[in-house]
Amino acid sequence: MIYESIINRRTIRRFKQQTVPKEVLRRCAEAARLSPSGMNMQPLKYIIVNDKKLLPEVFSTLTWARSIPGFKHAPDEVPAAYIVMLLDTKLREQADNDAGIAAMSISMVAFEEGVASCILGSIDRAKLAKILKFPESLKILLVVALGYPAEKSKAVEMKGEDIKYWYDADRVLNVPKRSPKDTVTWNTEK
Repeated sequence: MIYESIINRRTIRRFKQQTVPKEVLRRCAEAARLSPSGMNMQPLKYIIVNDKKLLPEVFSTLTWARSIPGFKHAPDEVPAAYIVMLLDTKLREQADNDAGIAAMSISMVAFEEGVASCILGSIDRAKLAKILKFPESLKILLVVALGYPAEKSKAVEMKGEDIKYWYDADRVLNVPKRSPKDTVTWNTEK
């Protein structure tokens, strides 16, 4: 079941304008909080944003889908919530691995609830910090956008070295993935 969820979960960038229940958002943050952490330092903090007045402000700080030619959101396709992941620099100065693990935990819990996600690292951090008004000792690492999916996306086998996404005739976003023979070896194989 976990394997199927991981291989079927895809990043979604277009969302329905349907509220994500607070309990689902709480479960996502709780999964992140309980995720593995290097040396069990637990330096990550989370801000759940679902206030309709704040959503457009947070959206304005994010860069979306640089790899998808001509991608733009319509006003009715933006996320319904965000979880902003912060590093408490009083506890640790770096936690990229922790952030990646926690972001995947958020995404998988959301997926289990029928909620789509997009993990974003291209953020106007200074602007977002002003919007969310948190102490300087906290540093923005990632933002996870959440909402019910308004598009479909699927993994497809990569042809050659082309990693560019494309939409097929059914408007399904195709995401090229390298083959197992190009990414996995056993023991000392080359």
